[in-house]
Amino acid sequence: MARLRLGTLRRLAVLLAAAIFAAILYRWISQERLQYFAPREVPTSPTPEPTPTRPPPIVGKLDTGRLFNGITLHSSVETVPGADASTERVDPESYVLDLKLNARVPTPNRTIEELARVTPRLPELLPGLTAMAGPDSVSPLFTELYNTKVKMLRENLVRLDLVLSRHNFFDCQTVLQLRHPQSHRKALLLQADMDVDADGSDGDRMPIGTGAPTNFKPFTSFKWQKKTPAPNPYLAATEERLKHAEDEFAARTTAADRKRDLRSAVTQLRAEVATLKKYSFLIGMTDPYIVIPGSFTHGRDAAKTGDYALVIFGDGIYPAIVGDIGPNDKVGEASFRIAKQINPQATPYNRPVSDLKVTYLIFPGTADPQFGPPDLEKLQDRCQKLIDEIGGATVQLHRWESIIPPPPTPTPSPTPTVSPSPTSTSSPWPASPPAASPSATFAFPISSPTPGR
Repeated sequence: MARLRLGTLRRLAVLLAAAIFAAILYRWISQERLQYFAPREVPTSPTPEPTPTRPPPIVGKLDTGRLFNGITLHSSVETVPGADASTERVDPESYVLDLKLNARVPTPNRTIEELARVTPRLPELLPGLTAMAGPDSVSPLFTELYNTKVKMLRENLVRLDLVLSRHNFFDCQTVLQLRHPQSHRKALLLQADMDVDADGSDGDRMPIGTGAPTNFKPFTSFKWQKKTPAPNPYLAATEERLKHAEDEFAARTTAADRKRDLRSAVTQLRAEVATLKKYSFLIGMTDPYIVIPGSFTHGRDAAKTGDYALVIFGDGIYPAIVGDIGPNDKVGEASFRIAKQINPQATPYNRPVSDLKVTYLIFPGTADPQFGPPDLEKLQDRCQKLIDEIGGATVQLHRWESIIPPPPTPTPSPTPTVSPSPTSTSSPWPASPPAASPSATFAFPISSPTPGR
């Protein structure tokens, strides 16, 4: 009996020891798992100050030639001993980039001899200029132009992508206020390069658009009341943009900042739609006109929209009008019609003349009281009389021909046909093909390059 009790106690002791060992082992395994899968705690002492989010790095290849717009760049790095890096890192004056743009403001040409250095045939083409140009002929507009250019440089220096290029800074050779001693006819003479203006539209004369290159606007400063109900070719696209802007503005998910931008865009687009419905404009592809800075339209004897003008380049003198007003800091721009006549390789993206060899002669105060579609014969006669008043020209003025095709003849409504009887004979005349729609680029079709040129 005693042996039975002793064996039982031993078995109970072994079971109890095994249970205790299993419990200890299970707890140890649980603790290890918790420590392995638990997130690591960051030491709490000392607590670092939060650092600003690092801006995204600039990726891609940075073209400094494009960034600096033809500006000659002199760069250097200068160093001086400093404090420890932790101190210098927080000092804004320890790492500084100084931007300094040195620009030479040009001196305007004054005399006929100086003008001839740029345009050698100018005194021969317009002999009356010799008596009109002199040391006191420089217009205050030249100084105002370059003051505006310098102001724009200062305002945009922190935005190097907006800084005027070397080409656009030196785009004007001179601005002269001239007056003929006998006729007292006044003229404003500019010597500059020539950029291309392809703006403008007129549904009455050209129901199909001529394309929309970069920065295209269907308006020009020269405008008149529409004469037919034909819609402007760019009206539908403008109305579509207006609808998209209004829908986005009305959407509940549109952010407040975006709505502020859209409110301004909607106001502008509504004004554009109303203007396109009411007015017609010059067409850069078909009409000979020039563009002048807005600053040139202010002050005594200033030029105005609609004033008659001449463009002189090489051996040619081209009649024109002031048809559009451009930015105050740039000079030298003509319609695509003039640009293409001067240089057949000109496009809306390729200027016809890059050198400062184009002379623009504007006759202030000669604009007609009422604007309307260009009358090329009237333009020719008016410019001839004006040039005669300043001594005449030794060559004939270029004569512009209209390149706007006449409106297509309305296609007659088809007459219902009766099914031919077995005894009927077919018509001896072939059926006329449907009238082709006018090409969108009929104004200046660009021919394929000639082999070998």
